[in-house]
Amino acid sequence: MEIQEFAHGLSSIPEAEFTHDRVLDYVRRNRVDVKSLAPYLYFSPEHYTRNLIHRTPLFELIAICWEPGQRSAIHNHRGQRCWMSMAYGKVQVHNFRLVRQDPARGYCELEPSTHFIIDADRPCEVDPEEPIHQVSNPASFGSRAVTLHVYSWPYDTCEIYDLKARHYEDVKLVNTTEFGVLKSNLKVEKVSL
Repeated sequence: MEIQEFAHGLSSIPEAEFTHDRVLDYVRRNRVDVKSLAPYLYFSPEHYTRNLIHRTPLFELIAICWEPGQRSAIHNHRGQRCWMSMAYGKVQVHNFRLVRQDPARGYCELEPSTHFIIDADRPCEVDPEEPIHQVSNPASFGSRAVTLHVYSWPYDTCEIYDLKARHYEDVKLVNTTEFGVLKSNLKVEKVSL
């Protein structure tokens, strides 16, 4: 399926039905042709890239491009729903359990929980009961990767966690591209897969 058709299908789901199960079923049944993602495929040796494809008041659709060895910070979407599928390659997700937290000091303790791989046959959603996670494209996978993320509602910040320092804080999210237009100072390479 072409990416614009995929986005249109998501847009046709009524807000009352934009549920964990309904959207997960949609991403499982509708694989996106990676060639249709060409306007959004920017990779950087410095950092994974966030490439906004579609945004409505209900959701945003983002392609994240990962070089081998890149990973996200450990983070939490703070109640936002998130579904992930693969357009190319595979990634690994590590979940964490919050043990203790002191918001006044930004203090937190986490412990590792579950982990799993997302590939073309196994889209997933962020567990609303255990939403702290990290996504990575281990160098051992030997390939670039492109994940598609559906976030509902759209959001501009998230909480990131430092395991060693036992600290967490809000950070502003920055898109590398928006609707195919470069918005970042990252050194990027536009590719076709």
